Amino acid sequence: MNRPLLNSLRKGGFIFYTKHGEATVGNDLPNLNFQDCLTQRNLSEMGRRQAIYYGEILQYLQIPIKSPVSVSPFCRAIETAQLAFGSGNVHVNPFWFEVYRLSGNLPISDSQRILNNLSSVLETIPEEGKNNVIVAHSFPEGVGLGQLADMETAIIKPKGTGNGYEVVSKLSLADWSKLDS
Repeated sequence: MNRPLLNSLRKGGFIFYTKHGEATVGNDLPNLNFQDCLTQRNLSEMGRRQAIYYGEILQYLQIPIKSPVSVSPFCRAIETAQLAFGSGNVHVNPFWFEVYRLSGNLPISDSQRILNNLSSVLETIPEEGKNNVIVAHSFPEGVGLGQLADMETAIIKPKGTGNGYEVVSKLSLADWSKLDS
């Protein structure tokens, strides 16, 4: 499908912004508590299989990943990252909850602050020879990186602090296996 992209990913220098695996139907409870997964939507069995496959395909494709990966404090994001990259390779970052909040009714000043912080993160060039991974949530349509399907990854090429970033590709879970053909 895209051998030049695969070769570039193997050299590192990208950020993979990945939406967590498929979650159960419903909503997070109003009394949401990050320490209590029973108050949240969690991964479905399909979501668990997706997360395991994601980790396996990145390993199979020999794509270097910087550890730990950055994840949202929601149980579904943490479990996705743990299944894909191992329990000890996950760092919970509360900022990704801020991104989740973009889907709610936020004052424009709050949304702009979150998007400015997101840009700063996505402009940061990863350690040489590695790719950074973020496991978090989708965005509202037309905001940030836009909507992402379960386990879809936005491949971002940072241009350095203050210089922006480029969304090189968006890959569904099925697209990853096509990179090697």
